[in-house]
Amino acid sequence: MRAQHGAGGEAGSEVARPGGGWRGRLEAALTDAWYHGHPALLPLWPLGLLWATLAAARRAAHANGLLHSTRLPLPVIVVGNLTVGGTGKTPLTIWLAEQLRARGYRIGIVSRGHGGRATEWPQIVRPDSDPDQVGDEAVLIARRTGCPMAVGPDRVAAAEALIEWAQPDLLLSDDGLQHYALARDLEIVVVDGVRRFGNRRCLPAGPLRESESRLATVDLVICNGGSPRRGEFGMQLLPRALVPVLGGQERPPTSLAGERVHCVTGIGHPERFFATLRGLGARVIAHAFPDHHRFRREDLDFGDDAPVVMTEKDAVKCERFADRRHWYLAVEASPSLLFTQRLDALLKELNHGQETPRNPRLPGDQGPAHPR
Repeated sequence: MRAQHGAGGEAGSEVARPGGGWRGRLEAALTDAWYHGHPALLPLWPLGLLWATLAAARRAAHANGLLHSTRLPLPVIVVGNLTVGGTGKTPLTIWLAEQLRARGYRIGIVSRGHGGRATEWPQIVRPDSDPDQVGDEAVLIARRTGCPMAVGPDRVAAAEALIEWAQPDLLLSDDGLQHYALARDLEIVVVDGVRRFGNRRCLPAGPLRESESRLATVDLVICNGGSPRRGEFGMQLLPRALVPVLGGQERPPTSLAGERVHCVTGIGHPERFFATLRGLGARVIAHAFPDHHRFRREDLDFGDDAPVVMTEKDAVKCERFADRRHWYLAVEASPSLLFTQRLDALLKELNHGQETPRNPRLPGDQGPAHPR
């Protein structure tokens, strides 16, 4: 299939102002109930059990061949999570792309394109693609990595289009853990080390997409923040620079110390971003919008000249109306050395003991098909 090409109340805080209308308030209330408890969730517990059962049955059907999974002629590494909302998958995907390319791989990346409104899929993503068409995370990944990328609801179709266009020799599937139609060779799960799994129930009674027992079946579990538990590897998200949305001179993140700033997010776990800015000493006025929110100029108009700081993902959607007050905080993933060493060992297994990739299209040169 040929792809379409996309076109170019706490210390250090003031009172939070919720954004995104009723959807934003509902999302915040539901997330708070999942992670802090609420009796209103009790009637949803049977639905959570049904979700968990159906999710497990669907995965088993793919593993047993009752539902088809397409195996591509190149290794596939999936990065995902068990919970809805942000855990740090995108920064880890960017880190993986950079590390794997440094090891000699030609990397291709596929993703869903969450928030994209293209009428035809899959879409090839370029650094200048329109986030309204292909999604904000996709544009961010394409810009940060420089790797060929395709998005679409059908991951297999996106991957096949990407292979035709760019001929990668290793594929990264961002947020692809539950997309079992695409067979995979390695699975990496990112866990929020602070929030963990909330009430440990599946949707809609809790935040889980699959039951927590799924962790025992994946290759690598990486814990973003907090304290890694047994079998997990640690990772931190490190602030790198404060960058003008319109471009220009960067500032060190510590320059926010003592400054009153509007902190704007349209991400799955906004409190992590707010906490990061508070940790840098900023006096944060928090504005949380729903994940993948389509920002408008008026969303960033707070009636004063205080700086507005957002995530890099949100910045790609605000460039067209940004001004000198608007900045984004660039962060980078920093996994533990043990994670890197284990990843290298698994990659060596995929390459039949070689340190560098072999051409997966040559006969007899494909790695084993791991059941998922």
